[in-house]
Parts: sequence; C-alpha cells; structure tokens
Amino acid sequence: MKDRWIHEKLEADIGHDRYLHSVRVMETCIDLARHHGYHVEKVAIAGLLHDCGRLLDVKRMLKLIGDFDIILDSIARDNTGLIHAILGEELARREYHIGDVEVLNAIRFHTTGRENMNSTEKIVYIADIIEPNRNFPGVENIRDMAYRDIDGSILHSMEGTLKFLIETSAPIHLDTIRARNQLLRLKKWGDTR
Repeated sequence: MKDRWIHEKLEADIGHDRYLHSVRVMETCIDLARHHGYHVEKVAIAGLLHDCGRLLDVKRMLKLIGDFDIILDSIARDNTGLIHAILGEELARREYHIGDVEVLNAIRFHTTGRENMNSTEKIVYIADIIEPNRNFPGVENIRDMAYRDIDGSILHSMEGTLKFLIETSAPIHLDTIRARNQLLRLKKWGDTR
C-alpha cells in the first residue's frame, strides 16, 4: 500500500500494535494471493483495513454504529469482536474511500466468515488467523494448509473456533455455522449449495 495517509490514519485510529498486526495480515494476504493466483491489490487493501473498525475508543465504536444506522443482530450486539468487522466495512467505505464490494465484504466477514466466500474474503479470513505473530496450538498446521488447501485451512480453523466458543459458553454467529457447513459439504461431496 503506497497511500501513506491510509497507514497514518489507520495507526492513529487503532493504535500501534493493532496497526502492526494489520500490516502483517496485509503481507500474509499478499503472499497467499500470489501463491494461489488471486488478485493481490484487493487482498492487500482488505488485509490492511480488516481491523479498521477496532477503534481504540469502544464508546466511539458504539457511537459510530448509531451514527451510521448500523443494525446489529442479537449475536453481534454484545460482542465488540464482531462489531468491529461490521463497523469496519462502513469505515472503509466512508473514511478510507473504498468502493470495491469484494474488499468491503472481506472486511465485514473476516471474523465470522460466511457462505459463498469469494477468494478475497477467504484470503483475509485465514491471513488474520495465521499472520506470523499468531501463536496458538495448531497454528503451524493451519499455516501449512493455507498454502495447499485454502478451504481446508478455513474449515479447520473454523472448527477450532467453534470448539473454543462452545467450551467457553460463548454465542456462535450463524454466519460461521453456515460457512463451516458449506465448506464441509464442499470437502465431502463437492456440493456448494
């Protein structure tokens, strides 16, 4: 990303550490896109801006949700981890002047995934999970898999996330369940309905 103002604004809005994470996600997106033959420019900007809604000031996040007339579903309403992706889509459109629907959707669904994810969405989703500073049991396996089988790596990652959410009695967003079920059908039967 050559537009320095985007980097400066992003770092000011989300803080230095989160900005560095976003740069690592962008770099991972670029690497995965090149490896798989996907559109590098789209994944680069989506990767960089994927957390643009994770503002330092949670009160400001909630105010902007209201200002932008964003309607949150019952699962997202009480979860800033989900809110930031929904807000991020709108901030990318309004404040970073992003008009590309693929990029906006990649930002919007980078936490939950969804059915019928396109290549940009898939790359950003998995890059956020496997960027070099991520360190959790099984991350190396997911990293390796992302270069061999992007759908398989997403499915494996989602299943780990679902186990964690169940173990911690956390709500599970229906987009994740639908995405997981579609990927499972695709893996088992080649069926994408």
